[in-house]
Amino acid sequence: MLEELDIRNLGPIREATIAPAAGMTAITGETGAGKSMLLSAIRLVSGGAAESSRVSAGADEAWAQAIFALSDDAVASEHSGDTNDAGSGDADSGFTGAAAAVAKAHDAGVDPEDGELFLSRTVRASGRSRAVLGGKSVPRSVLGAIAGELVTIHGQTDQLKIAASSRQREFLDRVAGDEAELAAYRKAWDALAAMDERLERLRSQESSARQQADYLRESIDRINRIDPQPGEDEELKARRERIENAADIAQGVGSALGALDASQVDVDAADASAVELINHAVTSLRAIRVGGTFSEQADRLESINADLGDVVFALSQELGDEGSVEDLDQINGRIHELGDLARRWGPTLADVLAWRDKAAFDLEDLDASPEKVAELESERQTLYDAALAAADVLSAARVAAAADLGARVTEELGSLAMLGASLEVRVTPRDKADDPLGPYGRDDIAFLFTPFEGSPQLPMGKSASGGELSRLMLALELVAADTRGGADQTFIFDEVDAGVGGKAAVELGKRLARLARSAQVIVVTHLAQVASWADAQFVVTKEPPDADDDDLGVVTTIAEVNGETRVHEIARMLSGSESEASLDHARELLSDSRLTLPLAGAGAAGD
Repeated sequence: MLEELDIRNLGPIREATIAPAAGMTAITGETGAGKSMLLSAIRLVSGGAAESSRVSAGADEAWAQAIFALSDDAVASEHSGDTNDAGSGDADSGFTGAAAAVAKAHDAGVDPEDGELFLSRTVRASGRSRAVLGGKSVPRSVLGAIAGELVTIHGQTDQLKIAASSRQREFLDRVAGDEAELAAYRKAWDALAAMDERLERLRSQESSARQQADYLRESIDRINRIDPQPGEDEELKARRERIENAADIAQGVGSALGALDASQVDVDAADASAVELINHAVTSLRAIRVGGTFSEQADRLESINADLGDVVFALSQELGDEGSVEDLDQINGRIHELGDLARRWGPTLADVLAWRDKAAFDLEDLDASPEKVAELESERQTLYDAALAAADVLSAARVAAAADLGARVTEELGSLAMLGASLEVRVTPRDKADDPLGPYGRDDIAFLFTPFEGSPQLPMGKSASGGELSRLMLALELVAADTRGGADQTFIFDEVDAGVGGKAAVELGKRLARLARSAQVIVVTHLAQVASWADAQFVVTKEPPDADDDDLGVVTTIAEVNGETRVHEIARMLSGSESEASLDHARELLSDSRLTLPLAGAGAAGD
């Protein structure tokens, strides 16, 4: 929901703040007062083109900021991790509406603060514009992507968007509620696309792939033939070092054993060893027969002797284990082989083994033999059949929703001063015999509009005026809201009342108010019958230039009207005057416009 719109130095608007109602807000004022500047501000914060000519005279820059309040569910979606569902909304995150806006803001490095997102834009009188999201400078395309999930503008310059077949498909899918069917199809399509990419890679790069396959195959064979083991090279280097220092090791170990336990090196040795001497000391201490310190010291010497015994045993195992010159030659040869592998695919033997395992998988993809291609083509056919079946299920859901959407929109148009107008939503299989499937199914979707009875049926966007298209979009959004509930968006309507008057104007206002039961609605209007249904009304007024500063020119002010002030504005809109008769009429109109509306989905109001 658009919580607040702030404007500074934009065209004739020097400074203004608008806090739209959660339901319906009407923007009114005399022709030429500057109501279009409000739409300009919205388009600016939505990433639209920045024109320095829009900067107010005498100002260095224009600035606009929109503050959007987000639902708790939308903010919570940022932490849900559920970003893989396919659907008709954001193709990357799987979210729609405010949840998608939160996800896109998060991707840009900005998270909502107290449940709000701040989008602002600065346009300099000379120089570039600056887009800011939550206090952080971002490309204006980021603002456009986020605002596109939060705001939908239905104005003369914005209606061409719905002329795009992709937008029509997204709208139909939203009304159809076919998220599950679309997700199932996208899963099948992604698998098929991955297989097509794999086959294309084999066919288009057959020669280079064969060379690469030969290299991988030879490399794997070489590694397998040498059969390295993790850490083997380090163990071999340690063994080599022992062999190369065998004489020093033998002399040192022999001398140490001779001192510790001479019997280990010479059974006839006459000199007493350290073990024998300690044993003699223990016996002497035990013979004292006086407890206390003598017994404790004897215990300690026995413990030391046990440790010496372990040392003697370990050193005795090392005698004669240094290897021969022949062993050294074998070890050096093995180290050389392992070193060569490590230089090519290392740096460690563990890396060599990891590279071999990955190469085995890569080799399967590079195997472009006729047998392999035939195998993949068979798999591809199975995937294609599955995708085609999923596309048929999706098409059936769309066809059923299209018939209902067209009929209900046509019914709404009759109450919007468009008798004889109709909408047909046509879903046809794609005319591509060799492969009718695409990322979103096999359907071509067209919204065909007939603006009046007897008119040829033409593609939407090419067959009506701006006002007619705005009313058509209102009818579409009404049916979508009745079918699927709240849109979690802000809808802005401009020129929706062009060519409308009398009872039709009342019905138009009533339907805008009905849409506002499930979404925020802002309408720029010159009809009192429309404005009277609004929950809040803002008046745009031209003020003559200040006598002290004629250079500023005409200044536009924006103010909310309530109570009697609103009655006077409605009276002005009704008759151009504020006579007692006009004021009474205005009060009556406002009173009638507060009648209880049916809940969304209960049918057309007032029918």
